[in-house]
Amino acid sequence: MKISTFYFFPHKGKPVKLASTEEASQYLKKNGFVWLDFNDPTLEQLHPLIELFGIHPLSVEDCLDDNQIPKMDTFANYSFNLFNHFTYKNQMVAIEEIDIILGGNFLITVHGHLAENTEFFSNLDNFVAKQESEISRGPDYLMHVILDFIVDKKFEVIEQLQNEIDLAEETVINTPEKFKPEQLMHLRGCLVTLRKSLFYEREVLTKICRKDCPFISEKSIYYYRDVYDHLAKFFEFIEINREMIANLMELHLSMRSNQMALMSQQTNETVKRLTVITTIFMPLTLLSGIGGMSEWSMITGPENWKIAYPLFLLGMVFIAVINYLLLKWSHWIDQ
Repeated sequence: MKISTFYFFPHKGKPVKLASTEEASQYLKKNGFVWLDFNDPTLEQLHPLIELFGIHPLSVEDCLDDNQIPKMDTFANYSFNLFNHFTYKNQMVAIEEIDIILGGNFLITVHGHLAENTEFFSNLDNFVAKQESEISRGPDYLMHVILDFIVDKKFEVIEQLQNEIDLAEETVINTPEKFKPEQLMHLRGCLVTLRKSLFYEREVLTKICRKDCPFISEKSIYYYRDVYDHLAKFFEFIEINREMIANLMELHLSMRSNQMALMSQQTNETVKRLTVITTIFMPLTLLSGIGGMSEWSMITGPENWKIAYPLFLLGMVFIAVINYLLLKWSHWIDQ
């Protein structure tokens, strides 16, 4: 269910839920700040922000565009920040855009555009509600709470990918015949997708930590540095796992090469045995063919066959033994 919520956070007291964007704009002059959370809005819903909050039309357009990279654009009265939320389901990585517009007394979040996991956004509202005391300090603290929640969810996705890589490693080592290289390449593609997003998000946090955003106070900078540390660790983690996948592919190819070499060696041994047998019995086959002809009895004489044939057979045995000894001497037969 697509629900957009609006709140006013006074510096002291409980937050007030607001009914519309127009009502939220009326609270800008009060002692506190407003939070407008849009879940999968239309252009008509975001268009009033241009006049009521002074949001540039390009920022409104960016909130509805697809396939953008994380970035931070600073305007006169606000900062436009784009981050990504990761989900991993059915072995597929999905990246969903979250736009955060930070001003001196307001925070506008836009998400849910083409989102596949709506549970994330309901969890976000519950998570923010538990940080009420922290959020009341200002919109920059609320932005940190949201980023902290997004980063925690990134870790869950990366941990799932790590488990699959570990499983692939066990398969390569223990049961290589069941290993599927295309699965490992799929994991590599997922890591590349995450790496691209983390690279630009880390750049955004770098700008925030060096105080390029005038709407983030000095005291809240320390919280953003913690978020930066997590992103830097995740980025390094992605690099390590990409290298691990490359090593697993090399290991798989090496094991396949060893298997093929072993099969080739077994084939060579079989051919060698057949060659030895053929070498020994080929002259015997020739002699037996000649001995079986009628000309043989004509040469020896019919009356001498009782002596000639046993001598002929002994001669064949002698020739076979001589062939065997010669092959053994020439190392054709293993010692």
